[in-house]
Parts: sequence; structure tokens; C-alpha cells
Amino acid sequence: MAKAPADKVALFDALVTLFPDVERKGAGFPYTSVNGNMFSMLNENGVLALRLPAAEREAFLTRYDAALNVAHGVVQKEYVAVPDALLADTEQLREHFAVSAEYARSLKPKKKS
Repeated sequence: MAKAPADKVALFDALVTLFPDVERKGAGFPYTSVNGNMFSMLNENGVLALRLPAAEREAFLTRYDAALNVAHGVVQKEYVAVPDALLADTEQLREHFAVSAEYARSLKPKKKS
């Protein structure tokens, strides 16, 4: 079974540990969610996707010359693909992760099945 690359998982874990109120989930493909709303995920290629509100998303795409995340051939309109250099810069990425978590908290909670 495919898994996210170990070095990228280690970077993701280092980031998530800065947020004690956020639980890291997923075995092979780590992700985070709040109230059932996912806001970060690491894919099999080691690309971190962050869910951002519109204004922050546009600023992020411009600032980092980044793109929207694509999962299984589908463009995820609310998720940006984090460039590798930024994933490796935990301190700089921290502010974007915080915005992403706050955005997820603002969304309507999903009902548990």
C-alpha cells in the first residue's frame, strides 16, 4: 500500500506538534481535521495541501507561485499545494497552518456517521 514519503511525514508531524489542539490523523496519508472538516493532508507524493479561505488562498498562490491542489485528477478549489521549500520551513509554514485550522473551525461541523 502506498504511503506518503517518510521525510515529508516527519516535516508534517513537526508542524502539527506546534498545535496541541489539533490531532494528526491517518496512517499512510496523514491529515488534520476540525469538526469533521479536513484542512490539511499529505499525499503519496509528499505534497502538503492546506485548505485556506479565499483571500488567504489567493495571496498564498501569488506569494509562493503555488497552485491549487489536485487529488485523484480533481482540482480542489479550497486547497493550495504547499511548495517543498515551504514545507521544510516549519516556522514560516506555521502561520499558514494556523489560518487553515481557524478556517476549518469556522465551517459548519459535519455530522458524524
